[in-house]
This record gives sequence, structure tokens and C-alpha cells, in this order.
Amino acid sequence: MIQLANVKSALQRMEVCEANELYGETGRFRYLRFADDAVQGAIDLRRPERIVLEYPRALIHLIDRNAPYFRGLFMIGLGIGTIAAHYADREVTVAEIDEQVVELSRTYFRYRRDNVLIGDGRQMLAEQADGQLDCLVLDAFTKEGTPHHLSTLEFMRLARDKLRKPGLMLLNLMGKGAGDKRVRAIHTALAQVFPHTMAFLLPGKESEQRNMLLAGSAHPLAYDSKAMAGFAEIALEPGFAPRDR
Repeated sequence: MIQLANVKSALQRMEVCEANELYGETGRFRYLRFADDAVQGAIDLRRPERIVLEYPRALIHLIDRNAPYFRGLFMIGLGIGTIAAHYADREVTVAEIDEQVVELSRTYFRYRRDNVLIGDGRQMLAEQADGQLDCLVLDAFTKEGTPHHLSTLEFMRLARDKLRKPGLMLLNLMGKGAGDKRVRAIHTALAQVFPHTMAFLLPGKESEQRNMLLAGSAHPLAYDSKAMAGFAEIALEPGFAPRDR
């Protein structure tokens, strides 16, 4: 492994590294990770157009299947810009709280779009006009996980108000499977606002934190299991929907 950058912003420490192996796959990879060692994004330097990580591949499939002709997509959390760059010819707005993340994405990961708002994602979303978005993607983390104010019932209602019907809400979370209490709680908040929801999980040990995806819409959701990059649909028991403090 070669470290290319080690940056401490006002919010977190981040590093950019290169390696010949990533999650058991060999190649030439460059990736961004935070202080908790969680990889936030990766590119294959030999095939930069390829989407390396499973969760953005699955999110892109859900968008293409459920909002194929979207006119407005709003993202909270840039990462290295994988999803926003994939839709280079579409209207995408990204809210990113940490300006250093944006700088690293431009310097090391070839992100070229001028569509990033610097600030808190919920506040940036609140400033958007009602009923003008087709899709909203939440992909924001701190060392404690998804920020509380981006997981509450009130946040889900805000998201619904900004979406034109049927709308598509997607969340990338970290959890330990169907029994994860926090993920169940967030899903409950989502389901209280959107009549149709789905949950997906990457395979792994029950004790391991791994990516979990939630989807919500006013219209029945669809997906092709072969295009979900290993994610499998799961059922979640109801929990207690988080509320604003």
C-alpha cells in the first residue's frame, strides 16, 4: 500500500492510498478512507470507468430501474463522486459537508463536475424547491455512522416533500444485518413516509458491519437481483422511528 495523502479537516481525518489488492480483488486501486478505515470510494486506475465497490453499483441499478428518466437527483455525501460522475449528462446536485472531501475527489479521483454545495446536507435539501426532485440518495457518514438528523422521521418527511411523485429515496447505511436496531429504526421512519420500501444486505458474518441499502417510493419498487452486485433483499422488523432531538 502507498499513501498519497493524509489530510485532517475540521471534521475528520482522511487518507488516499493506492494498493494492488482491494477486498480480495487484484489490480491497481486508488481509494479514499476515513480514520475508522472505512473505504468511502475506490477507482481502478487501469479501468477508471469501472465502478469498483458493490454499493454504488447497486444504487445505480435501483436508480436506473425505478427512476430511469430522472430530471433531478440530489445526493447527500460526495465520497469520490462515483454516482454523480456516472450521470455526467444528467442534472445532479451534491451536498457535501466537508470541503476537503471535494478537494480530494478532484485531485485524486478525477471528479470534474461543478455541482457540489458545501454545507449540511439536510439544510441544503431544505433549500431546494418542493416537488422538483425525482431521486434522493443519502450516502453520508461520520465515525458514529449515519448522522442522526439524516435518519429521523422529520428528515424523511422533508425528503418526501422535495420529491415529485412517485419519487425515489435511497439510503446507504452500515449495519449488522436484519437484526440491526438502528437500521430497523431508520427503515421504520422511511416506511412511515413512503408506502413502498425495500431493504438489501451484502452477505457476511452477522457480527460484521457491512453495507445495507434502503429504498422508498410512492410507487412499487423493482430490481433485477443479478444487477444488485451481491446485495440480497431482506425483511426488517419494525423498530422505533428516530425523531429530531
